[in-house]
Amino acid sequence: MQLLRRGDSGPAVREIRATLRQLGLLPDLPAESPESTAFDHEIDHAVRVFQQRRGLITDGVVGPDTARALREAGWSLGDRMLSFTLSTPTTGDDVAMLQERLLELGYDPGRPSGAFDQRTEQALMRFQRDYGMVPDGMCGPETLRALRQLGRKVTGGRPHLLREQELLRRAGPRMRGKRIVIDPGHGGPDRGVEVGGVTEADLMWDLARRLVGRMSATGMEALLTRPETGNPPEAERAQFANDVGADLVVSLHTDASFSPHAQGLATYFFGNGSGTTSNVGGALAGLIQRELLTRTSMVDCRSQPCTWEMVRRTRMPTVRIETGYLTHLGDRRKLLDPGFRDVVAEGILVAVKRLYLLGQDDQPTGTFTFNDVLAREQIRAV
Repeated sequence: MQLLRRGDSGPAVREIRATLRQLGLLPDLPAESPESTAFDHEIDHAVRVFQQRRGLITDGVVGPDTARALREAGWSLGDRMLSFTLSTPTTGDDVAMLQERLLELGYDPGRPSGAFDQRTEQALMRFQRDYGMVPDGMCGPETLRALRQLGRKVTGGRPHLLREQELLRRAGPRMRGKRIVIDPGHGGPDRGVEVGGVTEADLMWDLARRLVGRMSATGMEALLTRPETGNPPEAERAQFANDVGADLVVSLHTDASFSPHAQGLATYFFGNGSGTTSNVGGALAGLIQRELLTRTSMVDCRSQPCTWEMVRRTRMPTVRIETGYLTHLGDRRKLLDPGFRDVVAEGILVAVKRLYLLGQDDQPTGTFTFNDVLAREQIRAV
């Protein structure tokens, strides 16, 4: 889609203004006003506020992720009939509200991602069956009335977070037998960030292969979301991880900026800005961030919540790593060094191991090595 930013104008900008006004982020403006089609400083500010609330990159640019989030934010529970469709799953804030309500009533639709998937349908059908309705998996007027009339069964926390933490505890400290999906960003005709003939797609494919090799050596089953020359959409990559029943997902990217001074490392995990987060994803992102900062001395761009498709559509803890800015000379030099990519792969592996150790029998950040991980796996296997 066309990127829209400050200085642009046209019907698409009018739609953006209308949505932001509906969300209470802009004052009313007469539709016939010439300013209604102008992407001015007020829209720029409102878009940035919206992006910050939604866990998106706060750049004031309406690209695919921000446009998708704006569309979804326009729906409230009750605005439309909700049901599961395999080809084009329904997404929106109304779906997230439904998922939150089902969780409060003791039914498990999984993470409130805002996407009406099969798990949401099954949870809704269980609710309908228990309360004497036809279990058709469709959220219409009758189901909405029942959802609004009933009080909460689950209090004192968010059950999906507790389930995620309990699954981690039960998984045990060993790497062997765990399944991890590695997602090298972009691919195929989409080369991602490209500077001086160096592409994000090629670098992340190489890093992914190094990580897969190390993960496999520990006994983990490591799977890639794409072939070297392929580029499936993020929703398909997320569905792949769900279908294979991955325990964790690690998505690999590099960043870019108009400023040549922008540099550093950042990690992201699911969090929608309204209290719904992945605690385990946040813990893994934090571990990866600290390990890589200690090992590489890169600038710290922090660990942050986000709502990108790959992160929110997966049912398991998922992190996205921005391994540096290809547009920054220093970061680019590091990324071009195979030794540096080895260090990054080792740091990610160690962070995953430390996640499963749950703080027990651990070592200080930056001191755990690949050989240490292998040795511990072998000891436990005896």
